[in-house]
Amino acid sequence: MTKKILSLQFIMLLAAITAFGQLKETTEKLKSFQPDTIKGWKKGIALGINVNQTSLTNWAAGGQSSFALNSVFSGFINYKSPNASWVNTIDLGYGILSQEDVKYIKKTDDKIDVLSKFGRKASKNFYYAALLNFKTQFSTGYNYPNDSTRTKISNFFAPAYLVGAVGMDYKPNDYLSAFYAPLTGKVTFVTDTMLSNAGAFGVEKGKQIKNEFGGYLRIVFSKNDFKPEWLKNLTLTSKLDLFSNYLENPQNIVVNWETLVIMKVNQYINVNLNTQLIYDDKVKIAKDTNHDGIIDSNGPRVQFKEIFGVGITFKL
Repeated sequence: MTKKILSLQFIMLLAAITAFGQLKETTEKLKSFQPDTIKGWKKGIALGINVNQTSLTNWAAGGQSSFALNSVFSGFINYKSPNASWVNTIDLGYGILSQEDVKYIKKTDDKIDVLSKFGRKASKNFYYAALLNFKTQFSTGYNYPNDSTRTKISNFFAPAYLVGAVGMDYKPNDYLSAFYAPLTGKVTFVTDTMLSNAGAFGVEKGKQIKNEFGGYLRIVFSKNDFKPEWLKNLTLTSKLDLFSNYLENPQNIVVNWETLVIMKVNQYINVNLNTQLIYDDKVKIAKDTNHDGIIDSNGPRVQFKEIFGVGITFKL
């Protein structure tokens, strides 16, 4: 096991050195340009806010007053030249739900996702590429057996995931990318003492870090210039991440698939649908199968999240 960990750390160090070297070389070249002569850079920021409020007073049909707020932030700084490509993105999301006569305010979304991928052209549509990706959440997450009790199941940096990968990136056009990395290091952090002592998210009980080494595939489709007239205001982004741990149960593929569909109504108002599907056999999810208030099952499950809303979007 020690040899495996040392080998993993060496591979991750090699990947980091390779990526850093490429980034440093590109940065030094850019420094030699005057600000008004730098070409190939694109940047953008989008902020979206969805609000839903329901108020009921002496409502004969029944119901419950509630308030829901969901916010998303997305930013990118990308560089492209005839021989190089550098993609940098940050995606943040947070949502809450408050209901009348319910003790706790509940989360409906919580995401921090930062990615940097650098590629140097190998042939017409292929790039040698290195990728770093970090994911975690803002605040504590809970399971709610009922409206008056809750149990902590996650926290900031519990979990957090850091992926470093070296491989090939296939980019046949501006809206599709397929990155395959046979040399990938993945580190899972669980820094919350209670959760690490419970062995949450695949770490050994009492440990805060789990190292994995395997293969990684990331496919991204992002398009907003569809040809049919009735789709001209549609933006579709879909990201699929697959990871196989060579050292332990390589047949159990970790899946993370996110899709965002935005239909613009006017300059500021849009209708949006955000979905995420996750499967990780190391993440055990407790469940009350017979709804008697007692947890009687604990194991890996398909996780699915869907957020639909009408909101305000600002782009810079």
